[in-house]
Amino acid sequence: MKLALKIWRQDGPTDDGGMVRYDIDGVSEDSSFLEMLDLLNEQLIHSGEEPVAFDSDCREGICGACGVVINGEAHGPERTTTCQLHMRSFNDGDEIVIEPWRADAFPVIKDLCVDRSSFDRIIQAGGYVSVNTGSAPDANAVPVPKEHADRAFMAAECIGCGACVAACPNAAAMLFTGAKVTHLGELPQGQPERSARVLNMLDQHDAEGFGGCTNLGECTRACPKGIPLNVISQLNADYRRAGYGGSFDD
Repeated sequence: MKLALKIWRQDGPTDDGGMVRYDIDGVSEDSSFLEMLDLLNEQLIHSGEEPVAFDSDCREGICGACGVVINGEAHGPERTTTCQLHMRSFNDGDEIVIEPWRADAFPVIKDLCVDRSSFDRIIQAGGYVSVNTGSAPDANAVPVPKEHADRAFMAAECIGCGACVAACPNAAAMLFTGAKVTHLGELPQGQPERSARVLNMLDQHDAEGFGGCTNLGECTRACPKGIPLNVISQLNADYRRAGYGGSFDD
């Protein structure tokens, strides 16, 4: 395949960036999108140019490290992570526009790399349970209704890639925050800190500069793990109850 790539290049956080066009040939339709960028970088290095900086780690759709906006869509045309997107999703001769996540809370580090440590700070604000360490308890020691266990597992699938923020016109991180609140809120171990958790995590969400949710649903459409929009409903319900001092046993 022969492709025309328009890629955002930016030397550093305080530098002005811009789109740069690169032509690339010999791309296999069986290669992944990141392998295509690897091929481009080999071409740039051989010609004495600076390679394009982008994030990746496991390249198996597990870690959430990868993520770019491809032709205006977070992670590209398929509902998957960027590393699992294959070039068969494009056609020979296509022009592909590649940009970093766009959000004030995700400042650009270089080229396609952004700083997503704001997600870490939201987790640090309350996305955990305070328990004593030690040997693991027996699997059935704490009974959990199946519907609650299933929902907790579903919410725990969030990998924190940031596609929800990139897809949202308001750059909100409510799907991410809602998934983390729902994950722990469905389990017995998460009940003692449930009120403080949702209050603190939403306060941190706003402090980081993320936008507000207007329920457009672009976040869940772009989510590679299919986290449903109703985790935001649970987040809002928990927030209202915690704010009014209500009991979660009601």
